[in-house]
Amino acid sequence: MKICDILSVNHIKAEIESTKKEDVIGELIDLLAGEPEVKDLDEIKKSVLEREKIMSTGVGKGFAVPHAKTSSVKGIIASFGKSNKDIDFNALDGEPVHLVFVLVGQDNLVGPHIKLLSRISRMMNKDEFREALLNAKTSEEIYEIFNEEEKKYFDLT
Repeated sequence: MKICDILSVNHIKAEIESTKKEDVIGELIDLLAGEPEVKDLDEIKKSVLEREKIMSTGVGKGFAVPHAKTSSVKGIIASFGKSNKDIDFNALDGEPVHLVFVLVGQDNLVGPHIKLLSRISRMMNKDEFREALLNAKTSEEIYEIFNEEEKKYFDLT
């Protein structure tokens, strides 16, 4: 499964408005409203926030990947946002976050969920990729950056 199969332009926010972790997560989950995969948006938010309480998903280098598995979604769905403002995500490296990728999967899709988390993490570990995302101005541009990165680094056959 490709990231661009679960992330659409409509699920990307080129400028996150919030600066608090919980509000940022809510803002990005709200982008998923009305999607056929979504059974209960409030339960999705609750699941992601509960997972965040266990351990921060601010993994470092200005990036966070809040995620959860829940029965409130069919399949796997994602949203992404970037911010020019500092977001305190209680990141592992103590640095503020500027890039946030939300991943929510159906509770019985553990394998695909973990593979996608791993792929996202590998992509975000590349300085030039993060820099390109930070410099992007539109949701369409951000989507294309993800699309091109996947083509470049992953065998998707």
